[in-house]
Amino acid sequence: MKIIIETPRLVLRQFTMADAPLILALNSAPGVLQYIHEPGLTNVQEAADVLQNIILPQYANNLGRWAVHTRHNNDFIGWCGLKWLQSTNEIDLGYRFTPPHWGKGYATEAAQHTLNYGLHQLNLQEIFGKAHIDNTASQNVLEKIGMQYVKEIMEDKVQVKVYRATESL
Repeated sequence: MKIIIETPRLVLRQFTMADAPLILALNSAPGVLQYIHEPGLTNVQEAADVLQNIILPQYANNLGRWAVHTRHNNDFIGWCGLKWLQSTNEIDLGYRFTPPHWGKGYATEAAQHTLNYGLHQLNLQEIFGKAHIDNTASQNVLEKIGMQYVKEIMEDKVQVKVYRATESL
């Protein structure tokens, strides 16, 4: 298990192919994909394909979505991380958590440490975050960690707010 970031309450580690059931459970939880413009997963093989084709390749660049576990009991609660978006040549800060762990500050804690890691350890020049126009909880996370609102755009036929952070923040 390769740990990337440790926070006061969380451990962020690289996923492995053995984590396909965790990805499936997360994406199948009610409400998790409400504001996400991607199809849901219906079986472990589809989750394994996401790991193999989307998540794991990012690790070669020291980026990626990392599994988030609580420190006190090692429960898997979601993912957080940085992803290079080829279509825009941007680094995207993203996170996704299971509903029982919403509203407890985990997303903010994981996102803040991930942002700091990207800016200060990976020396990235800028990092973007996007949130569906109606997802005020996610917008609040991005604002709490110091990202600045940039603009609204249409992405995959969905209106999203774009936030940006640079090393000077």
